[in-house]
Amino acid sequence: MINTKNILETINMIHRENLDIRTITMGISLLDCIDSDGKKARTKIYDKITTCAENLVKTAQEIEVEYGIPIINKRISVTPISLIAQASSDTDYIEYAKILDKATQTLGIDFIGGFSCLVHKGYSKGDKILIKSLPEALSVTEKVCSSVNVATTKAGINMDAVRDMGRIIKQTAYLTREKESIGCAKLVVFSNAVEDNPFMAGAFHGVGEADCIINVGVSGPGVVKCALEEIKGENFNVVAETIKKTAFKITRMGQLVAAEASRRLNVPFGIVDLSLAPTPAVGDSVARVLEEMGLESCGCPGTTAALALLNDAVKKGGIMAASQVGGLSGAFIPVSEDEGMINAVNTGSLNLEKLEAMTCVCSVGLDMIGIPGDTPESTLSAIIADEAAIGMINNKTTAVRIIPVYGKKIGEEANFGGLLGKAPIMSVSKFSSEAFIARGGKIPAPVHSFKN
Repeated sequence: MINTKNILETINMIHRENLDIRTITMGISLLDCIDSDGKKARTKIYDKITTCAENLVKTAQEIEVEYGIPIINKRISVTPISLIAQASSDTDYIEYAKILDKATQTLGIDFIGGFSCLVHKGYSKGDKILIKSLPEALSVTEKVCSSVNVATTKAGINMDAVRDMGRIIKQTAYLTREKESIGCAKLVVFSNAVEDNPFMAGAFHGVGEADCIINVGVSGPGVVKCALEEIKGENFNVVAETIKKTAFKITRMGQLVAAEASRRLNVPFGIVDLSLAPTPAVGDSVARVLEEMGLESCGCPGTTAALALLNDAVKKGGIMAASQVGGLSGAFIPVSEDEGMINAVNTGSLNLEKLEAMTCVCSVGLDMIGIPGDTPESTLSAIIADEAAIGMINNKTTAVRIIPVYGKKIGEEANFGGLLGKAPIMSVSKFSSEAFIARGGKIPAPVHSFKN
């Protein structure tokens, strides 16, 4: 039974501790939109998206009002466009990106993900065209997000794709230089990408998914921090149990919203993503959760261990609260989107190397990191290769969303606005990886990947 204490606790989480549903994301398959005529394919794409998601925003707003639960973003993910567009004779896919952007304007949604391709074992014709189209596509659209999967545990790392993505990120930074190189904030390079991720910029609708589904991503770092404030000085067994119980409550709210949205939209429920997603707002930071465990500043010795505990406890608590979990499910550590991470960089306790170590134990990877705009392409590619290796060896999803901000230098700041926040420009190694990246080819899959 629902009692007064539970009601008041939930109200407090929402109004004082920044609890919200970070995103409700409708996944839409575009496989039935494939056409040898690119113009006809784009018409089908627009019609299907605007038909399937016609009531998405309205329904989310109604749930917000009726339940008093903030739903911050309403989003759509679609089948990777490289799979759809390559049936046509089009030599670039800019118009596909534009039609996706047009659909977002019609529907009033926040982002659409899926201008993507999967190249972990090699390139198809459509993959090559899509990757070549990325810089311009991201510069002429507002709400289109892209991802490229360059590695998996089973396939190894496609180092040709890794090399190419360093160049693509640099080009995207240049073409969006008047807006703090924001195009790079809409581009993710993955290892072991998942098919049901509701979070941007990496969301796409996998070919193994149903025709149309509803996925939900929850938030709640502020709630976890407040819970830990009540147990100061207790041992880590108590810390883990406290986080588990808190994650259960957070996820239960996500399950409620997902099930209700599924019912009202008459669309199957997909998954709840258990990830703790921070925002730039004070009181909504994963870094501050880690510091509440006893760290002076995020990034100091002990940070990786604290993050491992947090990530595991969130999963253990959340998995009991949802009928189906998926997506990335962990603790995000995006620098620009987390007030505590920004402070840690500015105080000198957190650097790129420590962030890489932290990605070994959490979701999702090196995320929303601003670096100098003159960083070489090969250095970007090498950073991607390192993160892809962590994902490949550990059989987990990792990613890189890094932003070489045109015209910015170490110690300066790039302001992206909204949930994307502001990024302090971090230093990168001055030593070259050019000869390493120039090799190309593939880094083979690890021996423990052979399980057939």
